Amino acid sequence: MDAGSYSASSNKKQSRCPLQEQLLQRKNSRDNLDRFIPNRSAMDFDYAHYMLTEARKGKENPAVNSPSREAYRKQLAETFNMNRTRILAFKNKPPTPVEAIPNEFVSVQQTKPAKPRRYIPQTSERTLDAPDIMDDYYLNLLDWGSSNVLSIALGGTVYLWDASDGATSELVTIDEENGPVTSVKWAPDGRHIAVGLSNSEVQLWDSTANRLLRTLNGGHRSRVGALDWNNHILTTGGMDGQIINNDVRIRNPIVDTYQGHHQEVCGLKWSASGQQLASGGNDNLLHIWDRSTASSNSTTQWLHRLEDHTAAVKALAWCPFQGNLLASGGGGSDRCIKFWNTHTGACLNSIDTGSQVCSLLWNKNERELLSSHGFTQNQLTLWKYPSMVKVAELTGHTSRVLFMAQSPDGCTVASAAGDETLRFWNVFGTPEVAKPAPKANPEPFAHLNRGIR
Repeated sequence: MDAGSYSASSNKKQSRCPLQEQLLQRKNSRDNLDRFIPNRSAMDFDYAHYMLTEARKGKENPAVNSPSREAYRKQLAETFNMNRTRILAFKNKPPTPVEAIPNEFVSVQQTKPAKPRRYIPQTSERTLDAPDIMDDYYLNLLDWGSSNVLSIALGGTVYLWDASDGATSELVTIDEENGPVTSVKWAPDGRHIAVGLSNSEVQLWDSTANRLLRTLNGGHRSRVGALDWNNHILTTGGMDGQIINNDVRIRNPIVDTYQGHHQEVCGLKWSASGQQLASGGNDNLLHIWDRSTASSNSTTQWLHRLEDHTAAVKALAWCPFQGNLLASGGGGSDRCIKFWNTHTGACLNSIDTGSQVCSLLWNKNERELLSSHGFTQNQLTLWKYPSMVKVAELTGHTSRVLFMAQSPDGCTVASAAGDETLRFWNVFGTPEVAKPAPKANPEPFAHLNRGIR
């Protein structure tokens, strides 16, 4: 905008402001009330006619008036009370104006506190180096446990970072024959962690004692890139397309096998109720499995087979405030976030994000969804649900943001990318009431050391 148009607009504003203030003064002043309507019954119409006609003649022709005649006129006016100057009479006060909005409603609206808009920092609050992290879309190399310890796989080594004090430790380094590490997932107790390997094995570790508890093998024929826990059940997904439920409490852990994918399984997520499992694969398929129909004697049939995506489905997130709502994200050829009713299998909505969807996380405190993306912007996008209006876009990574993990309190999000950095974002704000972390549940590993080889 040029200076001339700016000064003209400013003068217009100044000219309007005094007028508004005057209107306010007129309403509050007793001397400047609204117009009156004369009271006809209180008016002397003969006197009014005289004042408007005869009285004006003497003023217009002063030469005709003699001193004696002027004195006679004044005496006559005093006698008949004709010295009045007003012609119209007003006896009744005007009615009180009716308020457009009753005071009781105005007071209610004024006392209702407005919810402040949450501030979302546009830059990461902390950045850590993540050398040798594998730039592989189909792996899951980052997780944040309930004990506030973050695990990340860098090449063949799993590192633990304690968010409470920033301490870093090394959990395990896998040799080149069996590595690299292809997936990590904390158990619900926040102490035990599953580590998937490129050689098709899955190791279970006690992070507190830094001790290997057992190795699960024989189920998959190739690398295990997806893991998720359902209480004592560890579900694994491999490049062979198989999904296996392992009960870690028993000697022969394999209890269920799901076969529906033709290519690598890259996404696994159990619902909060533990009744439904969502799986995504490189075959562009999304399956919903129902635990109640699982069978150890035969291959379990899926509940829904969803074929709407046109690229690999890795990003999966169950809604925390609606149990049957699932969000899924597609790869580079799809770029869409889709929402599903998992009871009926219906697609509720689909949004084209414009770039590869790598990961999804729901806000635990607000109706919001966070997505991480690949080229070209390599950004994190915060969406308002269900309108799917963009609330914020967070940039800083210079390569696709493959992995995200959420802190136990639900406020902070960690993101890892192919640029070999680990960034922390305060994107979900601070919860109104701090929720205590769930107590450790030793049940999954209560009998692990007894009679297991």
